[in-house]
Amino acid sequence: MENSKPVLILGLETSCDETSASVVENGSKVLSNLISTQIPIHRLYGGVVPEIASRQHLEAVNEVIDQALQEAGVTLQEITAIAVTSGPGLVGALLVGVSTAKALAYALKIPLIAVNHMAGHIYANFLQDPQFPLPSLCLVVSGGHTDLIAIEDHYQLKILGSTRDDASGEAFDKVARVLGLPYPGGPAVEKLAQQGNPKAYAMPSASIQDHTEWSFSGLKTTVINLNHKAKQNGEVLNPADLAASFQATVVDSLAANVRKELGKGGYASLMLAGGVAANKALRLGLEEVATEFRLPFSVPSMDLCTDNAAMIAAAGYYRYLRGEFADLSLNAYPDLRLGQEIPLQREKEGSR
Repeated sequence: MENSKPVLILGLETSCDETSASVVENGSKVLSNLISTQIPIHRLYGGVVPEIASRQHLEAVNEVIDQALQEAGVTLQEITAIAVTSGPGLVGALLVGVSTAKALAYALKIPLIAVNHMAGHIYANFLQDPQFPLPSLCLVVSGGHTDLIAIEDHYQLKILGSTRDDASGEAFDKVARVLGLPYPGGPAVEKLAQQGNPKAYAMPSASIQDHTEWSFSGLKTTVINLNHKAKQNGEVLNPADLAASFQATVVDSLAANVRKELGKGGYASLMLAGGVAANKALRLGLEEVATEFRLPFSVPSMDLCTDNAAMIAAAGYYRYLRGEFADLSLNAYPDLRLGQEIPLQREKEGSR
């Protein structure tokens, strides 16, 4: 790799309901990050409809790529490699991105890089600070994932604990439906919680004692039971207090396991990542934990917490440096876990 020539990664993200393309230079300089959201469409159904999501990706993907290249001021011929989300996510949605990326990589004769969507969320932090100190402890929270991860070095990720049932973001969405709030549920609960008393209702911790794992089903059930009991007794619950109490318990539960792990020592920093990392109460709660342990803290900016292609390009850059490329047999892996190997073709010495 020539030092004088910048590495331009075109990132593609189509794992759920956002069609995104981005051009990132040398893993940290975002030249463009275009996102076409499907939220208004899926709001009509109260959640993401997989078939509709796939069709919307097909309609939007080429235009979003063109706009990303135009905004970045580069052509396809100047792109060094293409990074694409290959999982986890909705299989039909993933296939749109993977198929597009394979076609472009083949036509341009450039490397194809497979990226785990959750690794992308983690690497959104390195877009802000490529020199952020490692080893780091990272809490990844989203609609489908709640994981505590040790990051020894780039792409040396070890899951220390996860949720045993609902993810934290999934719990937010279910509580939103109970409270009659619109899709997407997480931001709606957060907005309502700002008006409520977080100590109004006692709720069980989701942190499992003596483990760095969580169980959010009991917390979700508590909200449902409080709501049902009130209706049966003809009582009126304060929805803002209920939202605030639920949110505060989620934040405290997540922070509890982070404290457990940091107490063991050996970490140089703390990171927060994933879609739920956009929650202001959680951002503040984790920042307070980092302050307690006198560690630097990183959380992506709000625009990089949601699904976007810049984070995929950033994660792809570090695979590019390691020569970890996928071949044209790359598929979509809807249930892909962090640390699980994606079929790759390691670059042969001297071929680049």
